[in-house]
Amino acid sequence: MTRWQPDARERLERAALQLFTEQGFAATTVPEIAARAGLTTRTFFRYFADKREVLFAGNEMPEYATRLMADAPPGLDPLTQILHGLRVVAQSRFDGRKEEMRQWRAIIATDEGLQERDLHKRSALAAAVRDGLLLRGLAPTAAAVLGDTCVTLLHVALDEWLAHDDDRMLFEIVLSTLDSLRASLVVAPAND
Repeated sequence: MTRWQPDARERLERAALQLFTEQGFAATTVPEIAARAGLTTRTFFRYFADKREVLFAGNEMPEYATRLMADAPPGLDPLTQILHGLRVVAQSRFDGRKEEMRQWRAIIATDEGLQERDLHKRSALAAAVRDGLLLRGLAPTAAAVLGDTCVTLLHVALDEWLAHDDDRMLFEIVLSTLDSLRASLVVAPAND
């Protein structure tokens, strides 16, 4: 075996997802993941602190959101800015990966610790969006509501996208989810 494998991280991720699916997250060990990938346990720990990190590696999504917020054209209203960011995230991080995302979500659903970690990641993402909106001058309450709404839109749309085998792109579902939210906020006038 060579000392350096150019695709070691990806091989470890694929092996872990296969094993988590086959035998469950709790029953899978780091040595099994490394062996399935054809690598050593030591190599595994070069890339991941533990087996949970295969599913939740790094803080790239909040950092990515922060970059998107900072790089958005000046003068965009907050909703347009959020939709622009959601489009970029959907296209760059999710489209073309539906089966992988289904597998990932199914694994998380089997373990309370993973579910808690997923909620923590969502919270960090909402905080990154909120902070980006604050830096652009939005009032704190509005920034907090929009940060949480942005993440909720993404995850509700993601659930819908993963539940169906149609050709809709994730961002299309984000837009229809936003339309549903808008429609539900409109209160019909009371009949007197």
